[in-house]
Amino acid sequence: MAARADYSYRDDPSVPAFADDKPLILFDGECVFCSGWVQFLLKRDTEKRYRFIVAQTPLGEALYRHYGLETRNYETNLLIDKGRAYYKSDATIRMLEGLGMPWALAALLRIVPRWIADAAYGVVARNRLRIAGRRESCVVPTADMRERFLG
Repeated sequence: MAARADYSYRDDPSVPAFADDKPLILFDGECVFCSGWVQFLLKRDTEKRYRFIVAQTPLGEALYRHYGLETRNYETNLLIDKGRAYYKSDATIRMLEGLGMPWALAALLRIVPRWIADAAYGVVARNRLRIAGRRESCVVPTADMRERFLG
């Protein structure tokens, strides 16, 4: 995972331009576990704070490559907020914080050293397809959901 300056993707010609006025969550659209996470967020994000994009789109792949991430085994959700990318446990905690109370209490998880939290995240990420499987067909989003997806 490459550390990059805020909004560095804007200067990368391989990353298509996109609306970055709201936090963007990139996820593995073929993973039932990951899609379930997005459904969880959509249901609880009543203020429509987040936008979403499937990693298996041209923009999703370009962003993963830009940040030095694997574009085949999407082992981390990626949160881009105010031009900065967050990964693994940090991204998950930030996503939950953005939902407001009671989910914002996830910030308490920051007391766990990041190397431990990321190791736990990694175990789940590496086994997510065994845990939940691969999606055979896409979820058909409602009109309300559709406006929150890019790509």
